[in-house]
Amino acid sequence: MTDIPLTAADRRSARSELGRRRMTAFLFVAPLLLFLLFTFAAPIGTMLVRGFYHPTVSTLIPDSLKALKAWDRTGLPPAETQAIFAADLKRLADERLSGKMAEELNRVVPGSSSLVKSTARKIARAEDSEIAASGAALLAAADEKWTDPEVWRGIITSGNTFTADYFLTAMDLERSPAGGIMPRDGARIYVDLFIKTLKMALIITIATLILGYPLAHYLATAPAKTANLLMVFVLLPFWTSLLVRTTAWIALLQTNGVVNSFLMGAGITRSPFEMLYTEFSTIVAMTHILLPFMILPLYSVMKGIDPSYMRAALSMGARPLPAFFRVYLPMTLPGLSAGALLVFIISVGYYITPALVGGTKGQMISNIIAFHMQQSNNWELAAALGTMLLVVILLLYWVYDRFVGAGNIKFG
Repeated sequence: MTDIPLTAADRRSARSELGRRRMTAFLFVAPLLLFLLFTFAAPIGTMLVRGFYHPTVSTLIPDSLKALKAWDRTGLPPAETQAIFAADLKRLADERLSGKMAEELNRVVPGSSSLVKSTARKIARAEDSEIAASGAALLAAADEKWTDPEVWRGIITSGNTFTADYFLTAMDLERSPAGGIMPRDGARIYVDLFIKTLKMALIITIATLILGYPLAHYLATAPAKTANLLMVFVLLPFWTSLLVRTTAWIALLQTNGVVNSFLMGAGITRSPFEMLYTEFSTIVAMTHILLPFMILPLYSVMKGIDPSYMRAALSMGARPLPAFFRVYLPMTLPGLSAGALLVFIISVGYYITPALVGGTKGQMISNIIAFHMQQSNNWELAAALGTMLLVVILLLYWVYDRFVGAGNIKFG
């Protein structure tokens, strides 16, 4: 058969039809793309930027920061520079923004919040001409701490629009007076909490695997009627409020709760165990909540495994345990790895359950992030901690994809 050549009009019509189809497909996908943009990409992007972008102080005292650039950071700034800062402080007091300046400087120089606030109140009474002529003297008269160069260096540090200091704080590091990086004085807070969070997430993942693997295997091999009934119980937690499930564990684990009452009534112990507001309570409650996330991926993979493989291995003389580890277990690795990754990642970022049943001993890094967002109002440090948590999760996913991904699992 001879192909009929297309005319120019036919080609234009075909391109027009193809363009219409592409536009239709795009319009169908556009709502999903907008949803992902505003609920996923935008919040994460804002968090990433806020971790190192901090223009608050630079917008509060721009003239002072510009004048302080010429200071060599030894001794005290020139009197003219101090007078400019005094004028800025008076303006902030008039605009009721001195509290914000005090809050920002206090993060860099602890204890300087009251210094800024009290000085702003005193400077506000002075005339502009008096501040321009003797601003340095007014500051020194208001509080002798203004004669400490460390306070002025703190103003410069807090005025950096772009800074990595919040990431240093998140890693329990700080800058030395010479500008280098050194470990922060005192106990480590955030690094230890990151390690504790990863350890608890690993324990929860192992616990859900130990409990979920046998149950998923039984569901996959049980008769349909029995499997369907048990699957209802597996899915039942999804139909119950997370707050209700967590509160139930408070009733079970508290000092006068069900568990302690049973143990004392049975004569197993004479005094109640301290189980609530500990790492133990967080691990137990989260294991219960996240168990379905381990069972479902395992069940979906196990259901597709032909039982004849194990029967063939046993018929050829293999013992049950070696046959399980050499034949059955490798075929379940996709579901096992997917369930473990899912449970681990959810555990690392969990917030509600550790906050309710963990207390101070069972809290995780997500609780500290929430504290800085809701109570200390240090959004920049919260963003830095959240960014580090995101990096850890992405690194774990890369390791999973590199070594345990579907393309790396081989059978036989």
